[in-house]
Amino acid sequence: MSMKLWRVLTVGFIALLFSSGRSDKMVAIEDPLISKNPLDQISWVDSVFNSLSFEERLGQLFMVAAYSNKDQRHVDEIANLVKSENLGGLIFFQGGPIRQARLTNYYQEQAKTPLFIAMDAEWGISMRLDSVPDFPKAMTLGAVQDSELIYEMGSQMAMQFKELGMHINFAPVVDVNSNPENPVIGYRAFGENKKLVAQRAIAYMKGLQDHGVIANAKHFPGHGDTEVDSHYSLPVIKNPEQRIWDVDLYPYQELFRENLMSVMVAHLNIPSLDPATNMATSLSKKVVTDLLQNQMNFQGLIFTDALNMRGVAKDNAPGEVDLKALLAGNDILLYSQDVPKAKAIIKRAVEDGMIEEGEINRRVKKVLKAKYWAGLNRYKPIKTEGLIERLNTPETKVITEELYADALTVAINKDGLIPFKQLDLKSFASLSIGDEGEEFQRYLSKYTKFEHFSIRKAADQTTHYNTMKKLEDFDVVVVGLMGITNSPSRKFGIAPADMELLKNLSKRQKVVVVLFGNSYAAQYLEGLDNVVFAYENNDLTQELAPQILFGGRSAKGILPVSVSDQFIQGVGGFLPGNNRLSYGTPESVGLDSKVLDKIDEVAAKAIRIQATPGANVLVVKNGKVVFERSYGQLEYKSSPKVNSETVYDLASITKVLATTQAVMFLNSRGDLDMNKTLGDYLPELKGTNKENLVLKNVMMHESGLVAYIPHYVKTVENGSWRGDYYKPSAEPGFNRPVSNDMYGRNDLRDSIWNWTVESKLLPKSGGRYKYVYSDLTMYFMQAVVERVVNQPLNEFMDQNFYEPLGLHTLTFLPTEKMPIDNIAPTEDDVTFRKRQVQGYVHDPGAAMFGGVAGHAGLFGKANDLAVMMQLMLNRGYYGDVALMKGQTVDAFTRLQSSQSRRGWGWDKPDQELGKGGSAGDLAPKSTFGHTGFTGTCVWADPDNNLIYVFLSNRVYPDANNTKLLKEGIRTEIHDIIYEAMGMKSPKD
Repeated sequence: MSMKLWRVLTVGFIALLFSSGRSDKMVAIEDPLISKNPLDQISWVDSVFNSLSFEERLGQLFMVAAYSNKDQRHVDEIANLVKSENLGGLIFFQGGPIRQARLTNYYQEQAKTPLFIAMDAEWGISMRLDSVPDFPKAMTLGAVQDSELIYEMGSQMAMQFKELGMHINFAPVVDVNSNPENPVIGYRAFGENKKLVAQRAIAYMKGLQDHGVIANAKHFPGHGDTEVDSHYSLPVIKNPEQRIWDVDLYPYQELFRENLMSVMVAHLNIPSLDPATNMATSLSKKVVTDLLQNQMNFQGLIFTDALNMRGVAKDNAPGEVDLKALLAGNDILLYSQDVPKAKAIIKRAVEDGMIEEGEINRRVKKVLKAKYWAGLNRYKPIKTEGLIERLNTPETKVITEELYADALTVAINKDGLIPFKQLDLKSFASLSIGDEGEEFQRYLSKYTKFEHFSIRKAADQTTHYNTMKKLEDFDVVVVGLMGITNSPSRKFGIAPADMELLKNLSKRQKVVVVLFGNSYAAQYLEGLDNVVFAYENNDLTQELAPQILFGGRSAKGILPVSVSDQFIQGVGGFLPGNNRLSYGTPESVGLDSKVLDKIDEVAAKAIRIQATPGANVLVVKNGKVVFERSYGQLEYKSSPKVNSETVYDLASITKVLATTQAVMFLNSRGDLDMNKTLGDYLPELKGTNKENLVLKNVMMHESGLVAYIPHYVKTVENGSWRGDYYKPSAEPGFNRPVSNDMYGRNDLRDSIWNWTVESKLLPKSGGRYKYVYSDLTMYFMQAVVERVVNQPLNEFMDQNFYEPLGLHTLTFLPTEKMPIDNIAPTEDDVTFRKRQVQGYVHDPGAAMFGGVAGHAGLFGKANDLAVMMQLMLNRGYYGDVALMKGQTVDAFTRLQSSQSRRGWGWDKPDQELGKGGSAGDLAPKSTFGHTGFTGTCVWADPDNNLIYVFLSNRVYPDANNTKLLKEGIRTEIHDIIYEAMGMKSPKD
């Protein structure tokens, strides 16, 4: 018999059998329990069924609770029930994956008939087990508009279930939560709109069932309009039958059309469906048989809700309640409190004619048919080795990130404040109310300078007053509202005094509130101008919310419930981002995280061989930071560990992220011509050997300038610095910091400039200057820039680049802006300064120049460099800041030299040899970037929209340490990144 014919006959038989039902409500469905091999399924079912006695068959209708965090006594009790009662299955609760897997294997060994293993895992197995991350809860999913993401979540859940040898997930919740005071559903529901609920539930269900796990819709016929928790009492729902059909049953009808395999019947009292006094729906034949099976034509498995819940247990004794549930029409009795007693009572009921043995047998075969579908006909023990890793896949992380990101909802956005436009907003503060919001505040600081404050929930009046005073001078205050609960009776953990604080702040400045928790809590945020819903409070939502606020991601979520007059169902929707960096997982942009993990080995090697005491590595793909790790310490001896906020001396990266940027800026505006000469911009060079040097040749290091001039040697004598050049403390005429407790003459910069101008040029060869990489190029280009803009280079860069881009730690003269403790130390300078250098530029010439030089002096952290390089990949714009024309970026970053690998200012991979040069061997020719003497590099690849940042202080404590270069640490890491994209290493 063909599969198509089998399904046609099945549907026809079902339609005939139940033709007396309510035709206007009946859903035409196939039998959802039929497998792809129906004849084999029937054969297996009959074989197992015939091997069982009647009492053993009865056992198949029971599932009891099992735990993997309880003692041996519990284990023995469950094993005894499995063997003696031939249980149909187990529902696992709290514990751990490995422990549960081992117990599952053990219990299956004891079972005559393979056990159904189930879990109530609405937001994934993390709801019950440790060592695995959460998926979003249903209310969060209700805000997600892309149902395909929810389907993918279901498929990932199914993968985890199968790894744990489980077959049934008691999810999704399809209650239409129409009552905000609902104490038991609330955030567990997709929302209050029946169509939205049905759409999300179908995606969730299909994700599970398409991948071999039975979905279970609950709580039939609908638990959404109640203010009583059925765990503790029997809720009464007084809605008329038509309203129940129109709202509560709508999602079930839609799921039945899509072949939902099982339903859980709730413990509710609904007089319009069954007028019997205190009748629970789970024990009502009118509900379970007449409504669910006959009128709605449902042919899948029917489970009771847990029979130990007070909604039924307080009025029905163990065993008796099981019989009532069976008589009502349920197939599987969940969480039975006394299986032997229940079986004995049911057996007597059969003998007394209350229920026919044939009906019992039909339900047993129904259970066995579902077991075949779930693969229990070919049961295999769980492999525990590597289980945790298999449960925590990169794909799971990707889908979780995407779901939480797409759920974030900008509900109110007065005057389009979000995403923030940094050109208009100069000062930001954050305030965390409630639980610590460390991740939230950390990610806010990735976008601009923030001052962070925290107060406990329901703080006293003095604390609120002091907080107001601290925040009064900021343009924008971003509030993370933490510590939200799910209790309507306790106002969801919202303190009225805290809301008063927010409203007072809003009268004075722009306030943005991010609600990290139950969206129903927003009813207490009425009147605020800018509100964002994150729905849950975890590290991921705290990381994602700042990305929405600053435009690193677009906001897409819609509010799935009506909370108040201001916050109604459907607010929110698409709000475009503005192309700032976002943050996420490697697999979300097509990189292999396992390959990227090899960077750890290379970094560990660098530290082990003392190539550098520590390092930061950052990778950006498609505008998203997907790898950011810190290694080692600031020093080899016991010292603070490197972290993402560690600021490094960037050395020659200054050339491309300061001076070259300024040159590009001016060239883009027509204020600087690369075909003109130094003499055209610096009249004092007239008559010198530098007068006719063409700017583009200077920027390519092909203008005859010598590589380096050790200016400091003219200011030292007999191994010590001369007193006529330096003083140990500032005094009149000596106010130029060179290092800690070392001040140079005020005219020292003039001396260096004169010595540089007076330097000889290299001889020409064949009528042209050869390529010689020279620091002097940027002394002259700095002078050109400062002459054109009539402003010091550092001030110009702060004003036009770093501050508008939010880069408060990318700076010259860092000790003027930040504590020295988080700045990595560089050389123990025994030749010139005679001291450990930290917080002052390592390069002696740049130090003598006042710490602001065209070739060195810039400090920064990895994220700062990523932003600057993304500006380049964006061809001159970032966020709401446009700094130069795309053609200018193209011109400066492409190969300009015929005798070297240089652009204008920028380094490139070695074009001649096809090797990487200072870049990795796999870097394409489009790549551009630079390295720094202190052990740094930054590379951007337009072909692959890729950025690589490596920061270290390899010159600590000795600048003669060249292991980082000799071992090829930086280039090896660069190649690993390309390998993570699927490219082959030249070593393979």
